[in-house]
Amino acid sequence: MTSPDTSQTKVLLAEDEESFIDALVVGLTREGFEVTVARDGSEALKLFDAVEPDLILLDLMLPKVSGIDVCRSIRARSSVPIIMVTAKGTEIDTVVGLEVGADDYVAKPYRLRELVARMRAVLRRTPHNQPGGDEEQAGSIGAAHPVLESGGIQIDPDRHLVFVRGEEVHLRRKEFDLLNLLMENAGRVLTRDVLIDRIWGSDYYGDTKTLDVHIKRLRSHVEVDPSHPLLITTVRGVGYRFDAPRS
Repeated sequence: MTSPDTSQTKVLLAEDEESFIDALVVGLTREGFEVTVARDGSEALKLFDAVEPDLILLDLMLPKVSGIDVCRSIRARSSVPIIMVTAKGTEIDTVVGLEVGADDYVAKPYRLRELVARMRAVLRRTPHNQPGGDEEQAGSIGAAHPVLESGGIQIDPDRHLVFVRGEEVHLRRKEFDLLNLLMENAGRVLTRDVLIDRIWGSDYYGDTKTLDVHIKRLRSHVEVDPSHPLLITTVRGVGYRFDAPRS
């Protein structure tokens, strides 16, 4: 797969450590990215509206407004790719970042080559980088996808609608894609590698923690008791399965 043309790709770098800022601006500019720097969370939110970036590198520990709150605010109105950066490297930071809508994460210190590879991978998975871009693409001209219905869940891939026990629920893009893939293969165990490959792409560089967080969040929407899931079940050491109730 060829790398996307990054000559016009605008990156908003939200970072307050000058040593990282200097190195990243030089390195990313050399790679062909156009970099705008925000040194605190408040400035990041203002520049997001002014710059309309194609991708955001968002440090978790920002002054004024935390990276978590910046991510939450942006994700409420845009599907622009967000890569969260954390110096702590703890599981709770990673989970919280993913739960509020980050697409990926990297822990400091990191190599520029790895960061750029992740950025390009995220850009490939989100070709339009605009609010509703994926939904519009899914609704483009082509063969209609059947409405799936099982276990009190109804999912309409073409209209990007989900109803759970008669009530419409709003899922994030990857939650929707996960549910659709699991329901298409109801009764079959999908390995973690298959799920990551199909939803995040074969060039995904992160770990499987991302998948676990999305499954947990998806269960909170569709299960009667998310702590004891009956629909999206774990097959320990293998992956996940959508268990269609027997009639």
